[in-house]
Amino acid sequence: MLYPGRPSTGVVPTHTFDGTPLYLAGQEPDEAEIQERISSYWHPYHNAITAELERLRAKWGWAILWDAHSIRSQIPHLFEGTLPTLNFGTNSGASCAASLAEQLVQHAAQNSNYTHVLNGRFKGGYTTRHYGQPQNGIHAVQLELAQSAYLASEDAPWPMSLPAAAQLGQLIEGLLKLAIAYRPDR
Repeated sequence: MLYPGRPSTGVVPTHTFDGTPLYLAGQEPDEAEIQERISSYWHPYHNAITAELERLRAKWGWAILWDAHSIRSQIPHLFEGTLPTLNFGTNSGASCAASLAEQLVQHAAQNSNYTHVLNGRFKGGYTTRHYGQPQNGIHAVQLELAQSAYLASEDAPWPMSLPAAAQLGQLIEGLLKLAIAYRPDR
């Protein structure tokens, strides 16, 4: 289990993090369908990530995997309170060099419009934990964004706030530029 004592959605979710069913009763995927989805989508996706990381490491001697997604800022079923805007995860420092994580957090701290945390509620999921092996030249960072940073409302139909999204986009661009410029030997 990724976070002991907390709900998990699994590889093929049937419920949202807040416990809402994703399928009508009786129409959930059975074990055969779950295995088919894993075989058809999950394995090819991770095979492609592995191949690309190996290609980059062969070319440069190292690689950085940036795993970003977003979540509601409040999900009482999953965690108490409100998430910081930017939730960086490095599996408690095991998935990327501390110097890279420090640069990212310092950049985030320069923008007072957003709150941030390193290895708080979200320390990195399967992708970050599986691929992040800085000792082997592969650094992985998860960025879990609070949806309140770019949505006008976190309720359906999830309207985008274009000004907020543009501002967040500039911050993320700066973070990615730092990751691109990072050199593990410095």
